[in-house]
Amino acid sequence: MTRRAKVGRLAYLVPAPGIPVRGPSGASAHVRALASAWSDDIDVQVYAARRTDKRGTFGEPVPSIACGTPGWPSWLDRYRDIVEVAASRRVANRVIQAARHGWVPDVVVERHSLFSDAGWRVNDAINVPWVLEVNAPPLLERSRYEMIRRPAFAKRWEYKVLHQAPAVVAVSRWLKDWLETEVGCRNVHWIPNGVTPLRGNRVRGRSILGVDEEARVIGFVGSMKPWHGVDSLRAIATGAEAHLALIGQGTGGPDGAIRTGHLNPQDLADVVAALDVGLAPYPKDAPPWFCPLKVLDYRAQGTPVVGTDIGETRTMVGDGGTIVQPGELDTMIDAVRYWMGRRTKRRVRSWQRVGAQMIDAAFEAYQATEAM
Repeated sequence: MTRRAKVGRLAYLVPAPGIPVRGPSGASAHVRALASAWSDDIDVQVYAARRTDKRGTFGEPVPSIACGTPGWPSWLDRYRDIVEVAASRRVANRVIQAARHGWVPDVVVERHSLFSDAGWRVNDAINVPWVLEVNAPPLLERSRYEMIRRPAFAKRWEYKVLHQAPAVVAVSRWLKDWLETEVGCRNVHWIPNGVTPLRGNRVRGRSILGVDEEARVIGFVGSMKPWHGVDSLRAIATGAEAHLALIGQGTGGPDGAIRTGHLNPQDLADVVAALDVGLAPYPKDAPPWFCPLKVLDYRAQGTPVVGTDIGETRTMVGDGGTIVQPGELDTMIDAVRYWMGRRTKRRVRSWQRVGAQMIDAAFEAYQATEAM
C-alpha cells in the first residue's frame, strides 16, 4: 500500500498563540500554505491556539479550529509560559476529543513551539504517526528578542519534547545540526520550505505596482522586521537607480517606496514576476537558522535574487542570483545592476512536495518503532 493510500486524515497542530492561522506573518502564511497543499487529497484539520488576532484576518481560509488561549491576570505575567502550556493542552485535547467522536487522524504534524507538548500527548492517546516541524530554536530565538522569565524551566521543557519526538523536521541545515549536536535529537530530516506553484504574470504585476514596463523595479517580500535588512533597502534602490517595492504587511522600510500590503497568492506571484531583482539583504546579526520564503517566491518566478550569505539563503538562491557577505552594500548594488534586464530559470519547490516529505518522515519513524 502506498503512503498516500494510508493518509486520509491529517491533524496539523499550531499551538503557539503568536501564530494565528489567519495572521499576517510569514509563520502564519507557512501554516496556510502547508494546510492547503495537504488539502489537495487529504482531509486536513488545523488545530491552533488562535485563528486570528488583533492584527486582522489575512490569507485564504483553511480548515481550522481555534482552540483558544486562556486568560491570565497581568500581575502573574512572570508565569505567562504557563498560559502557553495551557494553550497547547487545549489543542491536544481537541484532537483527542475529535478522535473519540470518530475523526481519527492518520498522521499528526506539530509546528514546534517553546511550551507545547501537544503532539506528544496526542500520540500517547491515540498512537498515530507523529512528526515535529522545527522552524527555529524557540528558546534561543526568544532569548534574542524577548525576556525569558524562567530559562531553566524553558530549556528542560524544550529538550524533553524534542527528545520525545519520533521524527523531527528541520527547515535549514543549521537547525538540523543544532538538533543533532546540541540537543541530541534522533531521526532529524532536513526539509526546506516551499512555495505555492503559481506562474506570475509580469504585465499584471506591473499594473498592480503602478509602474510601466520600462521602469526599473527591485523588491522585497516580507514583514519588514529590522533583522530582514530593511535599513539597507533605500541605499540599494538609490545606488541601482531603481524603484523599490515593499511587498507584505509591515511598517518598516524606507518612506517613498511602493507598498502593496498583504497580497493573495496569485497577486503575489504576479508582482514578484514583475520585479527586475528580488532582495534578501539580511544583516550580519540576523538569525542563522531560517529558510527564507521570499527567496523561494523570487526563484519560482525566475526573478534574479541578490542576497546575503545568512541562513539557508545561499542554498535557496543557487544559480538564480548573487550572494554577497553581509554589510557589503556596494557589492550588492553592483550585483543588482548586473541582473537588471536578465531573468533566471524558474525553480519551484512546491508545498505539496514539502508536505509529502513530512508525512514520509512521520511514517518511517512510526514503522521503525512498531517493528521493534
